[in-house]
Order: sequence, then C-alpha cells, then structure tokens
Amino acid sequence: MAKDDTPPPHAAPDWTIPQDWQSYSRQEHDMWDRLFARQADMLPGRVVPEFMEGLEVLRMTKQGIPDFDELNERLTKATGWQVVAVPGLVPDEMFFEHLANRCFVAGRFIRTPEQFDYLQEPDIFHDVFGHVPLLVHPVYADYMQAYGEGGLRAARLGMIKELARLYWYTVEFGLVRDGAALKLYGAGIVSSYGESLFALDDPSPHRIAFDLQRVMRTNYRIDDYQQNYFVIDSFEDLLRQTRDADFGPIYEQLRDLPPVEVADLLPSDMVLHKGTQAYAKAKAAA
Repeated sequence: MAKDDTPPPHAAPDWTIPQDWQSYSRQEHDMWDRLFARQADMLPGRVVPEFMEGLEVLRMTKQGIPDFDELNERLTKATGWQVVAVPGLVPDEMFFEHLANRCFVAGRFIRTPEQFDYLQEPDIFHDVFGHVPLLVHPVYADYMQAYGEGGLRAARLGMIKELARLYWYTVEFGLVRDGAALKLYGAGIVSSYGESLFALDDPSPHRIAFDLQRVMRTNYRIDDYQQNYFVIDSFEDLLRQTRDADFGPIYEQLRDLPPVEVADLLPSDMVLHKGTQAYAKAKAAA
C-alpha cells in the first residue's frame, strides 16, 4: 500500500507509468533470466499446469524482461487482461480499480543480486512471472476481476484489511488440491525458490482447507515463509464462493469476531496437515 493517495509527479493520475523497456540494462535482463531459469526448472510437477501453460501462451520463455506491449498483445487476446507498469505500491482503492477493469499493476524495477533470494517489496519478477501466467486462465482471470470489484465494496465498508487476507491466502500464497496431492498457484510462492519447496514439502506449516470467513479472519506474516496455507478445491470453486457470497453479512460477523493469529487452529478447521511449526519456532528462538 502506498503511503498516500497522491501519485508521484512522473506517474499518471491512475499511478501508471511507461515501462520504458529499452532502458533496462543487460545486468537487469540477466537477473530476470537467472530467476526465470531457476523457477522454470523446479516448478513443473509442483505448480498447477495452467501456470506452465500460461508461460507458453505468453511466450515468457523468451530471454530477458518481458516487454509489456508484446506481453499484452497475447494476454488481452486470451482473457482481456493487460499489465500496466507502476512506480511501486499503489493505494488500495486504485489497486482494486485496476483489477476490476482487468488491469494488473506491476512494478517495473527488478531486484539486485544481493536480493536474489528475497526482497520485501514486490519487483517485476514477482509481479509478472508470479501473477501474470494464470491470468491466461479464464476462470482465474474472472476471479481476479471479481476480487477487484469486491475490493471497491470493501473500501466503502471499511473492511479492506479483512479482504486483503483473502488476497494474501489465495492470490499470493494459495495451494490447490490435485487429486490426493497439492499444487502451488499463489504468486508469492511460485516466484520464490525457497517457498516453492517449503509450501509443499516441509512438515512445519499447517495446510488447511479453504473457508472464506476463516481466511478473512486470519492474520499473516510478510517477513518469512507462511505458517498457514489454505487449500482450495479448484479455481472454479474459488470463483463461485467469491461471486456467490453475500459479503455484507460476512463483514458484519467479522466485526464481532477477533482475528485468528498466525499458526492458530480452530475446532472448525478441516486440517489437511497439522504442521509442527518447527521452522517458525527455530527462527523465533535464534
């Protein structure tokens, strides 16, 4: 979230800026290629197949940072979405407005070599590699638009924090059932080598069946691997629950309920894997 609602002097009123693809250095393109190669090598079999299909449809296997003009030709043809460059984090309502209009905002900068494994503010690799391939999938594309529309309503009702938890635990850090197995789809996972392994293989985190109200009550952490992952049945079910739910009564109930702290389990949870929380406990004790 940006600190205020005033765009920087070099940005348009909707916070967009030119990508200025020609200005990227060879070192910046090389950083993209290093990150891309590492993820593209380890994700097959771990990520939903729709993600890998999106990489192919958008021709993101081409070397170098994608040119948004070229990317958008294919993305718009597929689902009517486009990617727009922004200078950094944008205000919540502007973010929702863009999503509601099938525009995904992406930072244009890329991390430095010192940030190869982790950075807190999302860069173009997180935003474009992590998020954009699934926007080729019609149902997921509709979910993202529905989320933007819901965000605008949440802003009017003062419930942005609750709806942000839904985005965090689905769009950023969601898992989906694939028969008896689980697959990755959240952008915060698929753009991170370490978390792509941790989310599926490590015994530490809880893996809990998705429940809309439960997710919107649950706090999250932004500084390390997640201690909870919520598992959807399918993109179709996620879209159905989002579109069909009457959020007004849900928000009223949430106003009277305390948030659920990270790593807490509730008696009503359908726990697919009860985590040991060993990773988080070791980090806290260090």
